Amino acid sequence: MNEPLYKKAVRPLLFLQEPERAHAAGIAALRLLGRCQLLCRLMQCRNLVQTQRPIQAFRLTFPNAVGLAAGMDKNGECWQAGAALGFGHVEIGTVTPRPQSGNPRPRIFRYPNAGALINRLGFNNEGAVAVARRLARSHKRRQELPILGINIGKNSTTPLEKAVEDYLICFTKLAKYADYFTINISSPNTPGLRDLQKKRQLRQLLSPLAAARDARARKTGRPAIPLLVKIAPDLSFRHIDAILETMEEFCFDGIVATNTTLQRPPLLHDKKPLQTGGLSGKPLEALATHIIKYIYHTTEGKLPIIGVGGIDDVESAERKIDAGARLVQLYTGLIYRGPSLPKTIAQALAPRHAEWI
Repeated sequence: MNEPLYKKAVRPLLFLQEPERAHAAGIAALRLLGRCQLLCRLMQCRNLVQTQRPIQAFRLTFPNAVGLAAGMDKNGECWQAGAALGFGHVEIGTVTPRPQSGNPRPRIFRYPNAGALINRLGFNNEGAVAVARRLARSHKRRQELPILGINIGKNSTTPLEKAVEDYLICFTKLAKYADYFTINISSPNTPGLRDLQKKRQLRQLLSPLAAARDARARKTGRPAIPLLVKIAPDLSFRHIDAILETMEEFCFDGIVATNTTLQRPPLLHDKKPLQTGGLSGKPLEALATHIIKYIYHTTEGKLPIIGVGGIDDVESAERKIDAGARLVQLYTGLIYRGPSLPKTIAQALAPRHAEWI
């Protein structure tokens, strides 16, 4: 489906619905597509752009630079359809050890004039056991599916001092199915979660996760699963420096920059009242890109970066790459621009990838 058709015929119908209901409809459609293996293969042949030389990042090989960000497919229901839409990788989650319903509704708010969303979902998901059971059903045909990242977090009822136990449970239950893990310590919608970005708490979290990663690699005789950290865009450079030092200490493989923001940039011009929660979409673009550029220069380009935040066209994706991102992810842009967006961006980035891989 091309973008004009989506904007003219499909998006207006979706936007008549409450955002979370529209999201559920999208998940149902992608879940149905994922079950139609022949159709998925045909669409993949048409939409999955593959660069002349595959992109290498944290010991994985990506067919193109464009991925689906966490938040869309929280429970691993429809990620199999990702390649059919043109995504080279898909990140599911955030997954927590135990099921949780998240914050009270309404909890997603559209700001169409700004191309933005505000959400305060609160890690609503079915829990690690249910997600693992679902992933097991598709595990036999993994070679046909996009690269899978699993974004993990803690339950809202888990005290901060016991957060590491939640992350270890998720790692243990889901490691069999993950190509990489993203450690989410930056959602603004779980009370206290962002405190895990402080150096002392971060060391206490990353050290056991690194040990679990290494122990699993020794036990299975397979390469260690790459571990990434997802950070907030609301951090000072000094704070980012401390995170980067801690990641280097425990040999973490990459960083996802960035999560949603608590800031309300001027670009968020809309007559609707501003809600509490994390802001995503176009108003986040410059802030996230600024963080990426800082990380790239601080690490001298040695730490692979997945750039996220405000990508809704080729130009915004290129700015992330120019700032130093190895890969990009989008989600809010998909809502506003439609399912042709991943292919459009991947096609534009493909001729450039040799300059920055």
